[in-house]
Amino acid sequence: MMPTVVNERVVQLYPLSNYTFGSKDPQYEKDPSVAARFQRMRDEYQTIGMRRTVEGVLLVHEHNLPHVLLLQLGTSFFKLPGCEVRPGEDEIEALKNCLSETLGRPEDTIHWGVDELLGNWWRPNYEPPQYPYVPPHITKPKEHRRLFLVRLPDNAMFAVPRNYKLVAAPLFELYDNSNGYGPVISTLPQSLSRFSYVYA
Repeated sequence: MMPTVVNERVVQLYPLSNYTFGSKDPQYEKDPSVAARFQRMRDEYQTIGMRRTVEGVLLVHEHNLPHVLLLQLGTSFFKLPGCEVRPGEDEIEALKNCLSETLGRPEDTIHWGVDELLGNWWRPNYEPPQYPYVPPHITKPKEHRRLFLVRLPDNAMFAVPRNYKLVAAPLFELYDNSNGYGPVISTLPQSLSRFSYVYA
């Protein structure tokens, strides 16, 4: 019997040292607090419905180990670069524009290779809990988050807002570490395990 052949996606990663990091003016959150964020979500739900959010998973490597680029605010808050999608807006274009606004420079254009969906997360209510599925008793989730793998060029200069740090977190640091990174980021090692990596 011939063995079953399964197509395996190969992802090219470049070393962290290929990228340089400058700074630019701060970029602040739309909401001053978590409570304000959920109140705005509640208000907007009445007019535009469920919030759609897209986030990018940017990978580099150090010593042939994948690292995820994360935005760090303060000492203990980490997030993926991303944004809310406006009604009628294409989510891929929204993510590319958001990445350019967050990490790009006005005088430079970075090609963001957004082409692979990594995961879907839903927020059932106006509360912090999120799940990688819609709970059976929920018919109208309040937010849908979609995570995409973003292929980086072989080198680039990023401009990081001054109120953030851009850190490269190794997969072993993220794995099963929801206390440090939250439930979404801490499951990225599982989501990324389906790829094979080529290290430049």
